[in-house]
Amino acid sequence: MAVDMDKVMELVGRAVGDVGATLAAGNVVLGHRLGLYKALAEGPATPEELAARTDTTPRYVAEWLAGQAAGGYVQHDDGTYSLSEEQAFALTNPDGPLYVPGAFVLATGIIRSEPRITDAFRTGAGVGWHEHHEDVFIGCEAFFRAGYIAHLVDEWLPALDGVVEKLQRGARVADVGCGHGATTVLMAQAFPATTVMGSDYHDASIEMARKRAADAGVAERTGFEVAGAQRFSGAGYDLVTTFDCLHDMGDPLGAARRIRTALDADGTWLLVEPAAGDTVADNLTPVGRLYYGASTLCCTPAARSQEGGYSLGAQAGPAALRQVATDAGFTRFRRVTGSPLNDVYEIRP
Repeated sequence: MAVDMDKVMELVGRAVGDVGATLAAGNVVLGHRLGLYKALAEGPATPEELAARTDTTPRYVAEWLAGQAAGGYVQHDDGTYSLSEEQAFALTNPDGPLYVPGAFVLATGIIRSEPRITDAFRTGAGVGWHEHHEDVFIGCEAFFRAGYIAHLVDEWLPALDGVVEKLQRGARVADVGCGHGATTVLMAQAFPATTVMGSDYHDASIEMARKRAADAGVAERTGFEVAGAQRFSGAGYDLVTTFDCLHDMGDPLGAARRIRTALDADGTWLLVEPAAGDTVADNLTPVGRLYYGASTLCCTPAARSQEGGYSLGAQAGPAALRQVATDAGFTRFRRVTGSPLNDVYEIRP
C-alpha cells in the first residue's frame, strides 16, 4: 500500500486541532463556571489579578489564560490578558443573543455518555434524553436560548402569516418539547394577552420550566405538564411550536398527527429544526459536523429509546420534514426564515 505522507500529516494536523478543541471545551466550561470570562471583561488583568477577582488560584489561572490565548478566546499582551469587545459579547452574557460557553457545557455533558453510546452501537438500544448528565439539559438551554432571544420574537414569529397579530390580541399556544421553558417564557413575556402551555416528557425539565416562568413573572400566563409530544393536552390552539426537538422524538409522525388535531382550523405549527440540507453531501460543513456529532451521541439514541423507535437525526433536512408533515395531514409547508444554526418552517392544515 502506497501511503502519501503529506496526506497523513494533513490528517494528523486535523486530529491535533480536534484534540485541542476537545480539551479546550473543558477549559471554556471552567471559564463559565468560575466566572473567569465575566471578570476578565472588567478590564485587562495578569493571572494574579484575575485570580484575585474570582477567588481562584493564580497558578491555575495562568495556565488557563495561556490556553485561552492560544485558542483565540482571549487577548495576550506581555503577560497581561484581556477580552476584545467581540469576545466579551460572545463569552460573558448568558442572557444575551449569543452565549458560546453554553454550547460547550452541552457538548461536554453529552461526551460523558460515551460508554453508554458505545454499548448502544453494539446492541441497537437507545439512550434516553433523561439518562444523560444534567449538564446536557443545562447546556442545551444555555446554547439554544441565546438563539431564541436573538431571533424568535423579532424574526421567526413575524415570518408566519398572521400569527403575531393573533398573539397580540390573545392566543392559545402549545410549546411542545419545551425543555426548561426558555421559548415558553419568551413568548409569554412578548405577548401579555397570550397564554402558553409547555410540555415535555422529562419531569425534571418541567420542574425547572415552572421555576423559570415564576422567576420571569409569567407563571399566571403559562402552564406546564409532563407529557410526550404524542399526548400533550388541549385543543383549539392558535399556534403549536416545536423548537429543535422533533428530531429527538421516537415517533415524529405521531407527534405531527397530535399537533394536527390540537390546532384550530386556522392554526399554525411553527417547526424549528437544525439547519440542514437533504443529503449528506449538502451537510458536509462545520454546522453539519456539529449537528451530526450531537446526533450520534445524543439525538439519535434518544429517539431510539422511545416508543416508535424512529430517528430523523439532527440533519434530517426539509424533504424529510415535509414528508412527516404531509403524512400527518398538513397541506401547507414552507421554510419562512432561518439562522446560521436553524431552519424555520410554517406548517398549516
